[in-house]
Amino acid sequence: MAASLALLCTDGSDLALSAIRQGLDLLAPPDRIVLVSVSSPIDPTLVTGTGFAGGVMTYDEKNDLVEAQRVAAQAHLDETVAALGLADVETMVVVGDAGHEICRLAETLPASVVVLGTHGRGGIKRAIIGSTSDHVVRHCVCPVLVQGAG
Repeated sequence: MAASLALLCTDGSDLALSAIRQGLDLLAPPDRIVLVSVSSPIDPTLVTGTGFAGGVMTYDEKNDLVEAQRVAAQAHLDETVAALGLADVETMVVVGDAGHEICRLAETLPASVVVLGTHGRGGIKRAIIGSTSDHVVRHCVCPVLVQGAG
């Protein structure tokens, strides 16, 4: 039988921490745990401009912003590991659209299960903001355990 891998997803929120905690309580102990946080990419037009307007930051400022996001995401991961008391866990910071990146990781690792939280938005907010958990549930190659808000 193949080794089991749990892909745990956090954005640093209490909701994500609760979802991971409850997910781990429900699952058989996995052989491998990967904890991931996804940072949003920086719009390149902030540096290059749009054709009608110039950029509003330099390449160095953009790189500093990317590094600050990476450091903040790693801090979320470290805080989550400490709060859960996890040992022997791998952490990853990836950049991109959260739903797509989680599904890509689930496939390439490969994950046995993905655990994540949802804010429980509906209607107009969901249509405008989108839903990472909805995307993952619909496109992931493995089972997905979603814990909702409240």
